[in-house]
Amino acid sequence: MDILHQIISDKKQEVEKRKALFPVALLEQSIYFNTPVVSFRKYLTREDKVGIIAEYKRKSPSQGFINPYADVEPTSIGYMQAGASALSVLTDNKYFAGENKDLTTARKFNFCPILRKDFIIDEYQLIEAKSIGADVILLIAECLEKERLKSLAETAKNLGLEVLMEIHSPEQLDKLNPYVDVVGVNNRDLTNFKVGIQHSIEIGPLIPDSVIKISESGLSRPESVVRLKEEGFRGFLIGTHFMKESNPAKACAQFISEIEALEKAKKQTV
Repeated sequence: MDILHQIISDKKQEVEKRKALFPVALLEQSIYFNTPVVSFRKYLTREDKVGIIAEYKRKSPSQGFINPYADVEPTSIGYMQAGASALSVLTDNKYFAGENKDLTTARKFNFCPILRKDFIIDEYQLIEAKSIGADVILLIAECLEKERLKSLAETAKNLGLEVLMEIHSPEQLDKLNPYVDVVGVNNRDLTNFKVGIQHSIEIGPLIPDSVIKISESGLSRPESVVRLKEEGFRGFLIGTHFMKESNPAKACAQFISEIEALEKAKKQTV
């Protein structure tokens, strides 16, 4: 069993336990449940932003602990002050050491789109996402059948959430449906966690113009972001590159500054 299938197997058990501990009726009492979301699509297309989706995560299955000590409050605030377009917060505990309260803390201190980064397989997790303050949820095409993904996306939209569908191969675009707002090309092979941004360059032109496209994983050079922007990508999800630093927000600010400098230089040479 590869790591992705192991995660999904564990997630099914986790969700059943959470249903018993935190029933839907309780989740619906959250102050965030009926609060309008902050649009992920809108922020990714803002002309005053470069499209960085700054991620908060403590560890990953491929690298182990990356930064177990970074505090979500100053990190998330710092990311937004640095000029990030949105936040991504890992809520999976077993493999990423995340917690739902991490996202709620980020929500408390930031007015911006927040992606709940988790392995969503059940409608319960969508209700949970809304209750903890998420604006957009992730549906991974690699681990969801076409009709199941569509059903989850429709439920998310009915809850007011926006939907990011993550793909790794061109074939997975067959799972695209009208409820998806953003398509993310994962540069990481989820079966073995190898990384290569060539995925985005090759798959990007195949993504319909009706959805916004973003590139995820393995982005560590401002030059790569500028190149991908020229290919029509509007968002760039970066986690490890920032989180491996003692001050992730400072690393994010420097990265965005370098992107802006490169774009300015390109305009001056045209």
